[in-house]
Amino acid sequence: MKPKVIVYKKVDSNVLEFLQQTCEVVYFEELDSNTYPAFFQELKNADGILGSRLKVDDELLDKAPQLKIVSNMSVGYDNLDIAALTARGVMATNTPDVLNDTVADTIMGLILASARRIPELDQWMKTGQWQSELREQWYGVDVHHKVLGIIGMGGVGTTVAKRAHGGFDMEILYHNRSRNMAAEKKYGATYCSMEELLKKSDFVCLLTPLTPETEKLIGRREFELMKKSAMFINVSRGKTVDEEALIQALQTGEIAGAGLDVFVQEPINMDNPLLSMKNVVTLPHIGSATYETRFQMAMTAATNLVSGLTGDTPANLIK
Repeated sequence: MKPKVIVYKKVDSNVLEFLQQTCEVVYFEELDSNTYPAFFQELKNADGILGSRLKVDDELLDKAPQLKIVSNMSVGYDNLDIAALTARGVMATNTPDVLNDTVADTIMGLILASARRIPELDQWMKTGQWQSELREQWYGVDVHHKVLGIIGMGGVGTTVAKRAHGGFDMEILYHNRSRNMAAEKKYGATYCSMEELLKKSDFVCLLTPLTPETEKLIGRREFELMKKSAMFINVSRGKTVDEEALIQALQTGEIAGAGLDVFVQEPINMDNPLLSMKNVVTLPHIGSATYETRFQMAMTAATNLVSGLTGDTPANLIK
């Protein structure tokens, strides 16, 4: 008898076909008020689930007594209560590394768009305001040869350092739980304290996972330490930043601008002041959102799921 799995996020048909070779698959393209009742009914005898963002904690696990594995289709797993899963002997996996290049591309796009004011000038042109030679008040700032501070030098951070160092001749500073000797050797990255990084960087890029230790990691004090000309880039999780402190820092000129792909509330409220600031570039959490990468993420998640249900150790087991 095939193990039963629930896929609760839209995935490519090839991923479903791969899973169906080994598993009985129940598929929900999305979970909402219409599909939750059926999802919880199927969950009663499910062996595995695959998707992302669903909160998996004791409350959900009580509804899934047969569950053996949770396969997160993302690198982040702040939606998973790892302690609760471990206590019940349920495996948890994620999809690191496969999205490093795509997220790094997004980060460099945010850096360039923020520094050169690309979205702002795009709208300026489209609303018919380009009537004469571009004047100084519309100038941006250079990216090349500037100092990039990376907080969280994991797979994505290292890939950003590669682009920034090799393509833009940027000086790389980084802060991490441990030294990344490969990044230091390949990209001339310099390990330093958080305080030193904040004081010296022209662009501060936050790439830490969301944990109890990193929630509101960047707040009022951190923004005060940054240069007034600094640009803040966040592609981690919205809650790693004190969003009110960020808004204040932008409104008072404590920092020059920001490029944001994540927010405390997603989708963002339309009355959030960040949406009306011309010195802020906002994206709807698109870090890994390309067809190619999302397919690879889904296939990696499916492979993790099948491995866990057929007696193998998944390649991306969260420990």
